[in-house]
Amino acid sequence: MTAPNTPPTSTPAAAVPAAAAAAPAEQVCFGIDVAKDKLDLGRSDARAVRTFANDKAGVAALVAHLRAAVPPDRLGTTAIEATGGYEQLVLDALIDAGLPVARVQPGRVRSMAGALNQHAKTDCADARLLAEFARLIQPRLAQRQAAARVELHALVTCRRQLLHIRTEESNRRGTTTSKAALKAIDAVLATLDKQVQSLDRQIRALIDADDDMREADRILQTVPGVSDRIAAVLLAELQELGNTDRRRIASLAGVAPFDNQSGERTGEKHIRGGRATVRNGLYMAALTAARCNPVIKPFYQRLRAKGYKAKYALTACMRKLLGLLNAMLRDGLTWDQLAVNAAKPATPTT
Repeated sequence: MTAPNTPPTSTPAAAVPAAAAAAPAEQVCFGIDVAKDKLDLGRSDARAVRTFANDKAGVAALVAHLRAAVPPDRLGTTAIEATGGYEQLVLDALIDAGLPVARVQPGRVRSMAGALNQHAKTDCADARLLAEFARLIQPRLAQRQAAARVELHALVTCRRQLLHIRTEESNRRGTTTSKAALKAIDAVLATLDKQVQSLDRQIRALIDADDDMREADRILQTVPGVSDRIAAVLLAELQELGNTDRRRIASLAGVAPFDNQSGERTGEKHIRGGRATVRNGLYMAALTAARCNPVIKPFYQRLRAKGYKAKYALTACMRKLLGLLNAMLRDGLTWDQLAVNAAKPATPTT
């Protein structure tokens, strides 16, 4: 007896899972290697690199190209390497165009290049590497900053650079015996002092002219140990202060402790990364607060009494002080209004 003919089995189209029928396409990320005169644009799904002029016309052409390169639902992040200012024009243009863009630190990109065994360094290779960095790491997107904040950052940066030059000239003066050279150095020092004083006035006027910055500055300066100059640094270079949690703000400032453990060995925790200029300002604030702040001073003394080195104790004070400042700006409280509990010391780290 033969079996009746049966049609071959098949899965109706309606029975195919929707996810398998229409799998989402992978996003295409881009990388921009920035030079003074040109921009090299790489993409994560191809080796071709396009070059644009680093001026208004070239940036406009780059933005138009990005919009037309892939569909909006497949457009991923564009990574731009920080170059000290040459990237600002294209960064602002991409933010204004509503395109996802991130400014990334060169050190992180080169670390990934080493991990991928990519040792060649050319503009085209860097553009492709930045695109791959954007695809794999998904860095935090950049946001448009208020004009007053941008100006404050520029003034604070300029002041810090002039102070650095002043220190160099002062050191040279101490090793110079020529009267003519001393006269020239003294003239430079006098000019630098005058310019630093002018920047101090401009920074103060800029903060006082902005309602948000003026209020934040007022709150920060109620803390014993935080001067007007340190407050200006925090406002200019740590704009996340008051808008995030204490762990993240500590990481951004470079005072978060990182574990050092391998197998059965547990080493000392150490701080690393973050924004060095903010950390330097916090160090000076903590140094002063350890002498006069009614919360930080006993906190520091307890750690020292337990045998911790001064540097370790000051690092813990920096982290505690930053957490207090973050809470104050978050809640709009001055130092006198803040209920501080300093009974439990944090773990000191270097």
